[in-house]
Amino acid sequence: MKLENVYFFNGTAYAGKSTMVKRLAEKYGGIACEENYHDQLMDDLDWEKFPGLSYTAHLEDWADFIRRTPDEYENWINTTSKECEILELQILQDLRKKTDKKIFVDTNICVETLREISDEDHVMIMLADPDISVRRFFERPDREKQFLYKLLLAEPDPEAAIANFRECLSRINTPEKYDMFKNSGFKVITRDENRTIEETMALVEKCLKL
Repeated sequence: MKLENVYFFNGTAYAGKSTMVKRLAEKYGGIACEENYHDQLMDDLDWEKFPGLSYTAHLEDWADFIRRTPDEYENWINTTSKECEILELQILQDLRKKTDKKIFVDTNICVETLREISDEDHVMIMLADPDISVRRFFERPDREKQFLYKLLLAEPDPEAAIANFRECLSRINTPEKYDMFKNSGFKVITRDENRTIEETMALVEKCLKL
């Protein structure tokens, strides 16, 4: 099953995926499926079948979220990513039945599945140094990250709490994962601080033959 006219953006954090999805959708009059677009299905989920996604939905104390060990955090991310893929595929299959517009997706779908449902001209891997995801996690102004940062600062030992959370982030932003994406067989573009958004967008369009 090939999802024609769907353009997937996968890779590491802080590489510019969400920006490209929004910009390209605007330019081509398409649809932007932005980060966590699977949230639209959350209310109707069978929580027993989606234990990863149900974790935050049923969380009574958000302090428990930041107090997890790196092992617990890594296992949760891996579980949730697989569950998100199920929901993403469902949304995209339904969407393709309703529109002929180009669809640009900031995706959790793994490269193995992408090889089955797409081709190399419809997948863009965007990469940033894994260390950036750890160092700059709290620099973004979005509410979720700042909420977590405030929770960490409220811990009895904020320094230890932040160090533990950064180790959690390191577990899911590894050089090995970076290399996996880099060698996936899909087109790859790496973050370059000296390149403008417009220049990056032109490179992406060339890679995807838009």
